[in-house]
Order: sequence, then C-alpha cells, then structure tokens
Amino acid sequence: MTALLYKKTEYPLKKLLLDIQSGHLALPDLQRPFVWPDTRARDLLDSMYRGFPIGTLLFWEFGQQDRIHVRQIGANGQCTPHLLVIDGQQRLTGLYAVYFGVPVRDKSFVHRRIKIAFDPLEERFEVSNAFLAKDPRWIADISVLWRPETSLYALIGSYLTRHRQLGGLSLSQERQIENAFQQLHALENYPFTVLEVSHDVDEERVAEIFVRVNSQGKSLKQSDFVLTLMSVYWDSGRAQLERFCEQAKQLP
Repeated sequence: MTALLYKKTEYPLKKLLLDIQSGHLALPDLQRPFVWPDTRARDLLDSMYRGFPIGTLLFWEFGQQDRIHVRQIGANGQCTPHLLVIDGQQRLTGLYAVYFGVPVRDKSFVHRRIKIAFDPLEERFEVSNAFLAKDPRWIADISVLWRPETSLYALIGSYLTRHRQLGGLSLSQERQIENAFQQLHALENYPFTVLEVSHDVDEERVAEIFVRVNSQGKSLKQSDFVLTLMSVYWDSGRAQLERFCEQAKQLP
C-alpha cells in the first residue's frame, strides 16, 4: 500500500481560531481580500448550528522553519506558524472575523466588519443591518457571545427581560430561547476535519493535491494557491501584486 502523504485529524473551531490569533496557524487571507459575500458566512454558521458537515480543511505542515515568511496574524509576530491553511481560507477567515468581531478587507479592498444577526426564538441567522439592530427579537452581532467579558447567563437574562417587557413569552418559548443561545455559543466546539499534508511534501506536490481536492473552478482555485505560496516564499512580490490590484480597483 502506498504511504499516505497526509494525516487526518480533528480540531474544534475555537482551537483553530485561537491558533490563527496566536500565529501558530498561518492564514494569509486575513491580509488579502475576503471574496465571500456575507451571506456565505451566514449560511456557513447556519449549517454548523444545524449540525451539518461543512467539508474538510487542508493544511500543510512546515518542517523547515527558515522557509516561513508568512505574515503573523496575532501575537505581534511572536509565534512561528507550524501550519499553513491551503484549502479552507475563506471559511476560516469568515469565522475568525465573526467570532472575534474584527474587520477584514473585502474584494473592494475596504476594511469592514462581518456582522451576523441571530433570532433565538426562530433559530434564524441573517446578515445584520440597521433594521435588525433595532428589533429586540434579534441579537444584532453574535460576536458578543464569545467575548471574554460576556456572561452567557446574563445575556440570556437580558434578552428574556426585554421580551417580558414587550408582552412576555410562554415558558416553553423561554426554554427554547435559552437552548438556542447555548447551542449557538457551543459552536466554538464544532469539530473540523483537517487533512494535514506532511512537511516532507514539496510545494509542487502540495499544489497537485490542492488542485485535485478542488476539482471544480480550477482557474480561480489555482490562483488562490499561487497567492498562498507567494505569501510563503515571496511575500514582497505578493504585496506588490495586491497593491496593483487595489490601485486598479480605484481607477475611474
């Protein structure tokens, strides 16, 4: 039997996001444009909330630390990344932005937040807007659930108090709301299946793996991979290419 070039493992969402924040997991797309529409991030969270599978992630181990030239996302560059995200960058970028409430650059090179709203009674997600922010049924920005200073118990109590003042809820509805809050908060434990390609595999073979995993939309996917490799091996060149694209977007 041919030796496998990868190992299969599993990480909870919170572990992945904290590794991105610390710099142990390199995610170049946090510095490059986020091309997903916000509705894709909304739908991803909805699938996770309902327990649906959302596909595997593909990482690449680094065995030679002197090869690494990726930008550090967190920790002011104090941590050396040992894994690079090869496939799954848009998913992780969106989840990172929503979870921590941090801005990302969109396809127009504008820094902005991705705000997702949640109705715990209807168990429904929407892209947040001014109307939903004023509606007491909605949590206008779900990142509040995972802030270190947030008490989930207090947040649920505040939400129920608002509804009682508006006319009240039945006991079964209150229990449903409590369960929805807890289920949403528990998304940080959602398990991600990760294929980790060995550090013994060179970049040409990793490129081949990437293309075969992504058999649809090859031209776009391969360009994404090229930009990822540029982040590793020629970061200055990638930065120049990004500046050119950004300036081209601004032309009348």
